[in-house]
Amino acid sequence: MRMVVYTLLLSVFCTVSYAAEVSSTAGREIAALLETLGTSECRFYRNGSWYSASDAQAHLTRKYEYLRQKKLVENSDDFILKGGTKSSRSEEPYQVQCGNEPAVPSSEWLGAVLHQLRSSPSSGSSSK
Repeated sequence: MRMVVYTLLLSVFCTVSYAAEVSSTAGREIAALLETLGTSECRFYRNGSWYSASDAQAHLTRKYEYLRQKKLVENSDDFILKGGTKSSRSEEPYQVQCGNEPAVPSSEWLGAVLHQLRSSPSSGSSSK
């Protein structure tokens, strides 16, 4: 009986560990999201201040690395939800403002960019 329980627990642990890895496709998508943000002429709002796009890219890259190392993100949607939506310190939502357009929640902006990346014929990406 102990062997059955041990085998079951090991199986569950291995499945969870495997599930928490970022696929190469998701890694490419996240890198593209961060690059798109960093090279945009948008501003990024977090914790009461506006930052440049390159500062936003650096900040979200650090958050992504943390989440990836802790195996808390599996795909691009996870990254947006867990890293690109709000401050983990203040819980205040991030915002993105491009040009004279009104600011939008960063989750909306990143989601739209991700949709464009996935819709692009050259992306070759059809999964999360």
